[in-house]
Parts: sequence; C-alpha cells; structure tokens
Amino acid sequence: MVRRVRRLLPGLALLVAIGLAARAVAGMIPSMNYLIVAIVIGFVVANTRDVPAWAKPGAETHTLWLETGIVVMGASVALDRVLAAGPRLLVLVAGTVLTTVVVVEALARTVFAIHEETGSLLAAGSSICGVSAVVAIAESIDADETRIAYAAATVLLFDAATLFAYPVVGHALHLSDTVFGVWAGLTMFSTGPATAAGFAFSEAAGEWALLVKLTRNALIGLAAIGYALYYTRRTGGSAVAGRVTGGLAQLWETFPKFVLGFLGVMLVANLGVLGDPAIASLSHAADWTFMLAFAGLGLGIDVDELRSTGYEPILVVLVGLVAVSTTVLFVVESLF
Repeated sequence: MVRRVRRLLPGLALLVAIGLAARAVAGMIPSMNYLIVAIVIGFVVANTRDVPAWAKPGAETHTLWLETGIVVMGASVALDRVLAAGPRLLVLVAGTVLTTVVVVEALARTVFAIHEETGSLLAAGSSICGVSAVVAIAESIDADETRIAYAAATVLLFDAATLFAYPVVGHALHLSDTVFGVWAGLTMFSTGPATAAGFAFSEAAGEWALLVKLTRNALIGLAAIGYALYYTRRTGGSAVAGRVTGGLAQLWETFPKFVLGFLGVMLVANLGVLGDPAIASLSHAADWTFMLAFAGLGLGIDVDELRSTGYEPILVVLVGLVAVSTTVLFVVESLF
C-alpha cells in the first residue's frame, strides 16, 4: 500500500499544480471557469511534451476523482427540483437516448455505409456515456479492437470540441441555467465534459447537467444487453449468447456504481441529516476533486490519437449530434 501511494504522489502533485495554476489564470479572466482552464493547461502539457512516466500513475486517477466529486456533489442538489422535473426528465432522457441510437445507426448503415459494429459503438458512445459506453457495448457484442479504437477516438474528439462549443452556443443563445444544463446533460457524450461545460456556464447549470447526465449513464446496462441480444440474433449467437444469459449480472457489471453514491448523498443531505456547514464542506470537497479530475482529463487528450480517426465516423457523429442536439434544445426550451 505504501509503495502504491508513493507511485501515485508525483502524478497527484502534477494534477494539483495544474489545478492551482488554472485557478490563478481563471481569477485574472472575467467569467472564466477554472475547470475549463485546467483542461486546457493539461491538454497543452500533454501535447507539447509527453506526460513523464513518473507522473502517469497519479495522473490516471482522474476518473476516480471525477466519480468522487460526482458523489459528493449530491449534497448540493435540491431534491424538490429533481422531483418536480422528474417525469419530464425521464421522458426526455429515454427519448433522447433512443433517438440518438436510431439516428446514428441509420446514418452509419445507410448514408455512410460504415461497418455495422463501428456504427453501433458510435451510437452507444453518442447516446449514453461516451467511451465508457463504447467499451461496455464492445464487450457485449465482442467487437473488433480496431473498431473500438476508431469509435473511442471519435467520441474523444467530440468530447473535446463540445466542451468548448456548448458554453459558447449557450451564451450566444441566452439560454437559462436550467435549459442549458438539461440540454448539455442530454446531448453531450461523456460525464466529465458535460459536467465541466455545465459549471463553466453557471453553478445551477452544472448541477442540472450532472443530474441529467447521470440519469443517461444509468441506461448503459440496458443498452449493453439490448445490443448483445441484437447481435446474438444476427450471428446465430454462440459466442455472444453466454454474455446475455447473465441478465441482471450484466446490468450490474456495466452500471456506473457512483450514481448510487450520488443518489445516497443527495437523499441524506435533503432529509436534513447534514447541517449547512457539512454541506458547505462537501461542496468545497467537490470543487477540489473536480479540479484534479479535469486537470487529468486534459492530460488524457492526445492529439495524435484524435488524428488517427477516419473522416467517416466523424461525419456520422457530427450529423447525428447536430440533428439531435438542435431538436432536443427546442424541446427543452418549450418544457423548461
């Protein structure tokens, strides 16, 4: 344990240094969110010189910090707002996920004629939770590693682009905090960028983006089973059938466990078990964990990997994103 901690400390120190630098830079620029700055600094560091080997173990803990921050952030979410919007949110999430899957699958198969496995991986990554969904669906359908790499690189490219584009579009259209947060949570691909874009817009928008995005994430298990069943039927199923028989086990294996932690903390905080000082402390803790998470997220963006993506997957996802996000924005504005 001591040896493992020592391996992580240098990389953690790098994340802290990037985060503190981001706070300093953001403090000098009006309306600039330090989370966005942390990602930019991490990106510049990673792509002007490779992340040192001694820093990689600690830097790669950024996913853990993101999940921890999400759990802790549950204390800041007002349950009454969630309950009031609950039915609408559930319908919006289900409708958006289903629409995105259908649109991306149709584009991949009929317009751009790319391999159906690649199309399915792109559809999963676009509709649910980015690279996590790509990996989960790839496991359930036993996808080829090359197609996984193409899909993952495409999703990462759009994560990087939408992270900056969404706040710009939101401010240009003068969207309210709630509309922007719900829109970002419904249509951005991965949890980290959606959260960062939401908080870059405003605190309230960040909370809505996180809540809606986590609701989408919870569908990953069902999607994995659905795709496994589809490909089992298409192929006669001997190789994949065993993956489906697990049923509930497959659901639990792919379900993002930190969502349960978020819900638990939210319930405890809204039941009055935690006092205002404790909630304030948890909010500060979330700020610090997000700082580490987004510094690491920036370090993980590799331009060379993004360049390796073919243009067809990019076009499939671009057309699908523009079509779905535009439609969803009109719907969200009419409901909120």
